[in-house]
Amino acid sequence: KKQTMDPSVRAEPEYFPLVLQLTIPDQRESALLELSKKREAFSDLAPILWHSFGTISALLQEIISIYPMLSPPNLTAHASNRVCNALALLQCVASHPETRRLFLDAHIPLYLYPFLNTGSKNRPFEYLRLTSLGVIGALVKLDDADVINFLLQTEIIPLCLRIMETGSELSKTVATFIVQKILLDEMGLNYICATAERFYAVSTVLSNMVAVLVEQPSVRLLKHIVRCYLRLSDNLRAREALRQCLPDSLKDTTFSNALKDDVTVKRWLHQLLHNIDSQNPQNQN
Repeated sequence: KKQTMDPSVRAEPEYFPLVLQLTIPDQRESALLELSKKREAFSDLAPILWHSFGTISALLQEIISIYPMLSPPNLTAHASNRVCNALALLQCVASHPETRRLFLDAHIPLYLYPFLNTGSKNRPFEYLRLTSLGVIGALVKLDDADVINFLLQTEIIPLCLRIMETGSELSKTVATFIVQKILLDEMGLNYICATAERFYAVSTVLSNMVAVLVEQPSVRLLKHIVRCYLRLSDNLRAREALRQCLPDSLKDTTFSNALKDDVTVKRWLHQLLHNIDSQNPQNQN
């Protein structure tokens, strides 16, 4: 008896061979490019990548092959683009509910940390950092406590803090978003507020960023900074410290014009100031 084909299987002839080509060195580059461009069209690409023989190893080979170019910094645009295509496929794996846990258990995010630790402001390095941040950002966006627990056991907070001070506006925004999502988790807030050293490491960077925004306003970046401060104010000891170290520019009308059209951030800022002045802040998750 002839069976009717599931419509979702029709995509197989197109991307199954591409996945296979990832394990063939002289065909890998073109396969990386094609799959990264079309990854959103294939809803089940992540499990296929994970469970196909040798595929994840091939993606990790792409990442490791770049390490010698990080120091001294001699990463070319071509090499950066190629490894970023591999990172885009790993982000696909990190985002998928069937493969996210496997991705964490294999500690694959750690392979990206050398990229986050680079300091060169050249475009290939900036693109590499931003794409790597995108993988971590995709993980934290899912509000999964396992993700936060994993990240807190690594160096992600110091790495993000460094980028928040020295990166491009877009990299700063994604790095601040990652710190924000860690803070919004109860375990993350407790971790950062557990010692004065951790709290002041975060609050000092946030304060420095606000000082830069006074001269070069960015509502998108300011939104994440205010949300980080608001979440910190939910912790009793942090709230006490913020009474002394919250930047004056967030207490006065410095950003009134920049925020005039953003009701959400104005509300967060109002709540932050209320929390700092109050003994019993209203928790806003």
